[in-house]
Amino acid sequence: MSHHLLKGKKGIIFGALDEKSIAWKVAEKAHEEGAVFTLTNTPIALRFGTLTELAKKVNAEIIPADATKVDELETVMNRSMEILGGKVDFVLHSIAMSMNVRKSRTYDDLDYNYYHQTIDISAMSFHKMLQVAKKLDAINNWGSVLALSYIAAQRTLYRYNDMADAKAMLESIARSFGYIYGREKQIRVNTISQSPTITTAGSGVKGIDALLDFTERMSPLGNATAEECANFCIVLFSDLSRKITMQNLFHDGGFSSMGMSLKAMTQYNKCLDGDD
Repeated sequence: MSHHLLKGKKGIIFGALDEKSIAWKVAEKAHEEGAVFTLTNTPIALRFGTLTELAKKVNAEIIPADATKVDELETVMNRSMEILGGKVDFVLHSIAMSMNVRKSRTYDDLDYNYYHQTIDISAMSFHKMLQVAKKLDAINNWGSVLALSYIAAQRTLYRYNDMADAKAMLESIARSFGYIYGREKQIRVNTISQSPTITTAGSGVKGIDALLDFTERMSPLGNATAEECANFCIVLFSDLSRKITMQNLFHDGGFSSMGMSLKAMTQYNKCLDGDD
């Protein structure tokens, strides 16, 4: 059911790949709530994903772009303003990738070329996106910018590897740029620390099923789904959140505040009972 939270608003959504993507769910929800927007992802992602299906469903134009390249981000911003008829009100950054994770390189044996790619794709692209938007004056006053993060930015999680560094940098960029953008344009910049979620990229990470089971047992409300994350994004894009900025907002069913849950302890005790 639509609440018309984004009626009359315009936006740009980075990173939708297929129906498992959080960005895909955000696009569907934004469309339901009355927004118009453009979609963008890399040319290679467009070949392997199903973004054209989403574009038809939400009546959005796709702008192929590599978010690590400033000139291509300039194209996204300028073209979006042309298509939408003016500045935008919201932007979603849902971009992350680590070849070290994909190649199972451990944190004490990183490939530094891959490491640089991780930081550039998963964090620096956020700064580049914000800087380009500000220089082009592409976002309306009181606009909202969001990036998707993860609790590994604050805590060590096995196998999350160099992505943890990227997420920590992502959250720092949101605070630093959020101060400048807020002071000068009343534009808010936040990150959402989402529960582990089965996306196309996430499903390829070794051990993701065990992590999902653990966080489900630890979280009093259970893991937050991609659709629930999309709902939260819509609220943060809306005028209901006009004074929330420079925050990392945990959307994880309470996991981030837990030490040990009854379900997790019960399972742990079962494992101990089986020991000799």
